[in-house]
Amino acid sequence: MKHALVTGGSGGIGAAVCRRLAADGCHVYIHANRGLPAAQTLADAICAGGGSAEALAFDVTDSRAVAEVLTRLVENQPIQILVNNAGIHDDAVFPGMRAEQWHRVLDVCVNGFFNVTQPLMLPMIRSRWGRIINVSSVAALTGNRGQVNYSAAKGALNSATRSLAQEVASRGITVNAVAPGIIDTPMSESAFDAQAIARMVPMKRAGTPAEVADLIGFLASMQAGYITGQIISINGGII
Repeated sequence: MKHALVTGGSGGIGAAVCRRLAADGCHVYIHANRGLPAAQTLADAICAGGGSAEALAFDVTDSRAVAEVLTRLVENQPIQILVNNAGIHDDAVFPGMRAEQWHRVLDVCVNGFFNVTQPLMLPMIRSRWGRIINVSSVAALTGNRGQVNYSAAKGALNSATRSLAQEVASRGITVNAVAPGIIDTPMSESAFDAQAIARMVPMKRAGTPAEVADLIGFLASMQAGYITGQIISINGGII
């Protein structure tokens, strides 16, 4: 049984990814920061349905705390599937953006990627098989007003994806990014109404977390072994 870690696993997309990977036979570590009760509820539901999962909590921006948790997890078996889904946005037009808005978004999305991924690399490399999937955003590809910080963070994640993919390709490890558009989650509900979605999305609807999870599940599978270094959009035709 392969072990998988999904950061931000208690949220809308993260929870769907956890369910998909558990259904595919993985033992899933469901990460949360302040949402540990929701992560534990999800883990209990997966286990009740015959899957294997457990919840854990740490702040992805705290490198020491991350290392303490992850070092223990990989003592006996590597984490071979990593989904870097944890992320935040704190929107403001750039002239009015506070420094803390800029730094916090980059800290979670970019430094969080480093803090979680780097300690898992050597055990994964030794196993000579791995899947790293980074959850990016359409905002990194098109830009978005009021999201200079978020677009910059996710753009950096895309570039890191391509570079890391080249470093570890010969070890049987693939590294890809998934860039969702408007997905039907509580976060998007507050930002887009039905009319806005119909105007912006050629498919005239938001995507579902399950649709994103299906793409991530495929990229995590044996069948996706020759796909690496790619930024794959899932946005209903926005671009």
